[in-house]
Amino acid sequence: MLTSPRDFFDLSGFPYRDLFDGIEHVWQVLDRLPSYLDAHDDWHVLGDVAPGAVLKGNIFIGRGTVVEPYAFIVGPAIIGENCTIRHSAYIRGDVIVGDDCIIGHCSELKSSILLNGSNAPHFNYVGDSIIGSDVNLGAGTICANLRLDEGEVFINGRTPERESLPTGRQKLGAVIGDGARTACNLVLNPGTLIPRGSAVRPPAPSALSVLAGEPLRSDNDADLVGRPSAAAS
Repeated sequence: MLTSPRDFFDLSGFPYRDLFDGIEHVWQVLDRLPSYLDAHDDWHVLGDVAPGAVLKGNIFIGRGTVVEPYAFIVGPAIIGENCTIRHSAYIRGDVIVGDDCIIGHCSELKSSILLNGSNAPHFNYVGDSIIGSDVNLGAGTICANLRLDEGEVFINGRTPERESLPTGRQKLGAVIGDGARTACNLVLNPGTLIPRGSAVRPPAPSALSVLAGEPLRSDNDADLVGRPSAAAS
């Protein structure tokens, strides 16, 4: 089963790639995220924050980033350059957003990492998740992070052996590889791993790992890697 960060992401352009140093299983970076942010000492607002937006706690906002009215950001949070945080977006702590990202109207992020060029543009929930570069979440895509029985999240592999990996986490959302796209109103169950370049639509994988070379595409889905996202439209 492919579970290392390099199986999902090209981190070469991510300003905070050292966060992933020495990580064996990709979800383990979420355990490190709070202490990484606690050690961060550059808390400046360099972007444009509109009247009516609320910022609380330690927050860094990069140059060229626009925070629209009534967005609510709770630190610690790092938001990169040239991002758009739209009206009524909610960022509620332990979040790193890379450069050129969109967090849209009524989208919520907590305890998550978005790499450069990714979008959660319309009514998305991203909890305890890691979103790769150039990923677009369809409107209403939910990265669920808690099992109904509130037990530990396991990663169930799509291999003949059906191997299952414990994560040690009660809360774990999705890990979505670079260039992936999700359909509208898609719910990803806790512990879902999606490989690079996949186009995912219902039915969604249920807490399983998709093998490399087995992307979730329909016959009509083209390879989306490298295509610009239309999320801003």
